[in-house]
This record gives sequence, C-alpha cells and structure tokens, in this order.
Amino acid sequence: TGAMSGGRSLRLLALHGYRQSERRFRQRTGALRKALRGRAELVALSAPHPVPGGEDDGDSDDPPRGWWFSGPGTFEAVEVAEAPAGLEESLSAVAAALVEHGPFDGLLGFSQGAALAAMVCALRARGDPRFPVAFAILVAGFASRAPAHGHFYREPIALPTLHVVGDTDAVIAAHLSRELAQCFVEPVIVTHPGGHFVPVAAPQKKAYLDFLDRFHPRQGQ
Repeated sequence: TGAMSGGRSLRLLALHGYRQSERRFRQRTGALRKALRGRAELVALSAPHPVPGGEDDGDSDDPPRGWWFSGPGTFEAVEVAEAPAGLEESLSAVAAALVEHGPFDGLLGFSQGAALAAMVCALRARGDPRFPVAFAILVAGFASRAPAHGHFYREPIALPTLHVVGDTDAVIAAHLSRELAQCFVEPVIVTHPGGHFVPVAAPQKKAYLDFLDRFHPRQGQ
C-alpha cells in the first residue's frame, strides 16, 4: 500500500455510453477497474431511458439505454437537435445515485455518459447542490449541439477534468472531444492511438493515476 496507507479509495460514479447499460459498461471496463485498484472504485449507473428497438440485441433483461435522445428514440452526437428529450430525467438519476450510493469523489463518463458528466460539472461549478463532485474523467466526450443545452457551455467550467481522446475514434471524432475540453478551465488532455473505447495502456494508466492523485485523501493531509 505504501503511499496509500490510511487513505481510502476514491469513489467514481461511472456513466456509460449510448446503447450501453450499467452491466454492459462494467463488462467493458474490467481492465480499467484493475488499473485503478486501490486508488479508485467505479460504481456504474444505468441510464433511465431504454433505447427503442434495443431488445433486438438479444438481451431482454438488460436493454441498451441512453441518457437523452436527439430525435424520437434516436441519438447522434453531432445532431443539432431542436427538441432533445430525456436529459432532465438523467440529471435527476445522477443526483439520486450520488445520494443513494455516495459519497462520491468524482465522475467517470464514456461517450454520451462523458457528455452528461460534463453537464453535471457545469452545474456543479455554478454551485448546484445536487452534484457534490470534485472532478471528472471524460473519455470520448463531446459537447451537445442542441441549442437547448447551450447554456451548459456558455462560461468556462471551473472543475478539474481529465479528457481522454482517441485519435482514430470513428464514433466521437477526436476534434469533438478536444472541443469539449476547451469548455473547461485548465483541462488535462491525454490521447491514445485507438478508437471508441476506454484505453488502459501504460501511458493512459499513468495519466489516470496522476490525475486521481491530485484528489487522493493522503494520510496526514
């Protein structure tokens, strides 16, 4: 344990991507959980909205879910959605999870979950008492293009963030993740050569641990 002596693990509420679920995300982040062992614990949350037609995935017990829709039952990150639906329910679900399963130190979001986590950060930075988190790790994040969501990005978001960008991400292009990072005050950006996943090769693992160390309740502090 060494440096860990006396310090507890940080706790992160983990927000999955569109068409995933708490269980699916848990299955895909095994390597990350192993990499963070002793430093941070991930507690995943399922989005409140089942994706229409998702039952065709062959797992009726665990339908794919989403945090909001850009069109009726659909979602595209780059869509300038005139009538986005479902975001308020998702913000409420995050607020409820922070109370019921907390306390949490920060958020970890992937793809649409990272976009949601960024919105939570914006509300937190403005003093919204529902979201007592100190930082966020945003993997393959983006800023919502919906005009109704524009208020989240109007002022620089003063909450510490680590942005993980895949150079060859074909789902959320790298420039979208960089654009989101620019909405924050002093964002930390780490890249990886791969696509749309949560990377845990040595350089990214070091970036996660270095970032988390800034918030670690070390003994004697």
